Amino acid sequence: MAIFIRQMLNNQQPIINGNGRQTRDFVYVDDVVEANLAAMGQDSQGVYNVGTGTETSVNELFRMLSELTGMGCKEVHGPAKAGEQNRSVVDPSRLKQELGWEPKVSLAEGLKKTVDYFREHPR
Repeated sequence: MAIFIRQMLNNQQPIINGNGRQTRDFVYVDDVVEANLAAMGQDSQGVYNVGTGTETSVNELFRMLSELTGMGCKEVHGPAKAGEQNRSVVDPSRLKQELGWEPKVSLAEGLKKTVDYFREHPR
């Protein structure tokens, strides 16, 4: 995501690896922090999945970022990365049930905040 944003803001053409239909469960960093804080000091054990439970394709993410940056980049696809996972989504229900955590920042809002951050902190 950061690579796409930086390239778009620098008027460079990002390349999507493969067909772009691979999915990820994008969760905003503030929500990850809140999940960790919810688990701290609790008498809980085991593994908790921190995520939204929603899959978003790389193509969808690209389109959203293109719109947010105002760059209007074309979707250009390159070769797929060997061994790349096609789908990635987690079930955060245990975290919600046991610790009362759930994500608060939507994908659209998180992307806007992230793009704004990169605009304010160019490299």
